[in-house]
Amino acid sequence: MTGPDDVLLVHGGTPLEGEIRVRGAKNLVPKAMVAALLGSGPSRLRNVPDIRDVRVVRGLLQLHGVTVRPGDEPGELVMDPSRVESANVADIDAHAGSSRIPILFCGPLLHRLGHAFIPGLGGCDIGGRPIDFHFEVLRQFGATIEKREGGQYLEAPQRLRGTKIQLPYPSVGATEQVLLTAVLAEGVTVLSNAAVEPEIEDLICVLQKMGAIISMDTDRTIRITGVDSLDGYNHRALSDRLEAASWASAALATKGNIYVRGAQQRSMMTFLNTFRKVGGAFEVDDEGIRFWHPGGSLNAIALETDVHPGFQTDWQQPLVVALTQASGLSIVHETVYESRLGFTSALNQMGAHIQLYRECLGGSACRFGQRNFLHSAVVSGPTKLQGADLVIPDLRGGFSYLIAALAAEGTSRVHGIDLINRGYENFMEKLKELGAHVELPGGAAA
Repeated sequence: MTGPDDVLLVHGGTPLEGEIRVRGAKNLVPKAMVAALLGSGPSRLRNVPDIRDVRVVRGLLQLHGVTVRPGDEPGELVMDPSRVESANVADIDAHAGSSRIPILFCGPLLHRLGHAFIPGLGGCDIGGRPIDFHFEVLRQFGATIEKREGGQYLEAPQRLRGTKIQLPYPSVGATEQVLLTAVLAEGVTVLSNAAVEPEIEDLICVLQKMGAIISMDTDRTIRITGVDSLDGYNHRALSDRLEAASWASAALATKGNIYVRGAQQRSMMTFLNTFRKVGGAFEVDDEGIRFWHPGGSLNAIALETDVHPGFQTDWQQPLVVALTQASGLSIVHETVYESRLGFTSALNQMGAHIQLYRECLGGSACRFGQRNFLHSAVVSGPTKLQGADLVIPDLRGGFSYLIAALAAEGTSRVHGIDLINRGYENFMEKLKELGAHVELPGGAAA
């Protein structure tokens, strides 16, 4: 059950207009913080957003003896791992229950302490993200794993050693696990079919600054030559392209005009092409990107999600809300997470016309097309959305519900808004800056 502070009243029908800023990527910053464990000296990370995942990792680092303090500029963290130590299992569990990031502590802790304990993991309920593969990878490096009450206990009786790994799917999490483990392992690790997202490249940049030897080939192969020790790093995190795209979709759905300071064209090129095909307008400058609805009708499109450099799955849900306002039939084929289209049932309650299908409505390679999941959608528009009671299912779906509520006529009650804090820094303040009419129950302005 959600409490009164976890509910937001959204009075829709007003275009979002103004300027907001996005900072470092949620899918990079916590992982770069984990990487600090590998260094022999302090690391300095800049452009850090104040989101829950960052707070979870900060707490876990401190539990393991890492000193974490603010730096000289806003959004800067300084992490000193010179006194890494074992942490109490109950404390780890208390900090980690809402996040999957602790699995990435395994490699660094095995290198630093020779052992690690990983509790059961949380995260968004958008489909299977099995952690068994992480443990299998760690076994290949030479770790032993024992199931204990509340989680898994890992040991490295000897120095971990490089290995050859072929990923069945270019998983971001599995690629991060290999990188964070291989850099201090003995010998060479060759990772085939790796994820190559911009956040992965930025993590490689962090590790290279620390002294790692990592090369990326054009065929999704990453080669890591293990070194004996790593230093700290000084790094500015790349901006969050997923948050930037969410605000772009909000501008489109509400017929608004939003300047996203910090948005970067290079990491968003695939999204920008699709945004333009739908009928959205954007303008890029050195400081960010302005997104707006230029008037007239939006265009229905055929869309398939894919791993980078394809259309990111995290871009899909916010854009689907905008597609409810496009003229004609849009087809969406979700190829990455089998349950990601479940959020559309609430949009239908608001007046959207979205039909889900088990078949692959598209030609892109799909992880689960033969496994009977509702993973394709036909969106018929335009339809007027009406305010409703909404319960947030996951991070991106939650922000999508916010967009729908802002675009709808009337008032919506959005429950579970605290989940949005996992990946959207100060989103309540940003909504206010853009002129959104939102309030907490009891009349308190958001």
